Amino acid sequence: MSLLLRLALCATTMHATSALAAEPQGNASAAAQQGEQQIARAGEQASVAGPAQYFTGSVRVDPVWPADQHINASGSLVTFEPGARSAWHTHPAGQRLVVTAGVGLTQQWGKSVQVIRPGDTVWCPPGVKHWHGAAPNTTMTHLAVTGTVDGKNVNWMEKVTDAQYNAR
Repeated sequence: MSLLLRLALCATTMHATSALAAEPQGNASAAAQQGEQQIARAGEQASVAGPAQYFTGSVRVDPVWPADQHINASGSLVTFEPGARSAWHTHPAGQRLVVTAGVGLTQQWGKSVQVIRPGDTVWCPPGVKHWHGAAPNTTMTHLAVTGTVDGKNVNWMEKVTDAQYNAR
């Protein structure tokens, strides 16, 4: 079983308003309150394009789970087409990335660009300015697990320039 499929199947901590294939919303809410396991079915959350104001190139975000009263971190699978990348940004509670496919790049402000590959994990500490995306000639997908503070999980900044992206 692929890592992506295992991640999708293991994403059981969903908020009560998620669409659940096997039971109506009211029962999901009751299940959550009673401490019962919940399953969010793969493909029931819509993919969204990464907004052009925060990303360069083609980026797809597939929500996996939201932050909720049970765990104060959201999870998303993010796929960057070759050369695509995020803008510079920080996270108030930090972020952990798990590369699941392809080859990517990441950089912390003031440090050199790093290559990341499937199985690599990246810890982005709270408040540390950074970016991440695909390498120039391949896609890259990562699972992003992002903490939330007061309902906010990211502070977007300026876009990464081509010179910054190509400085390896």
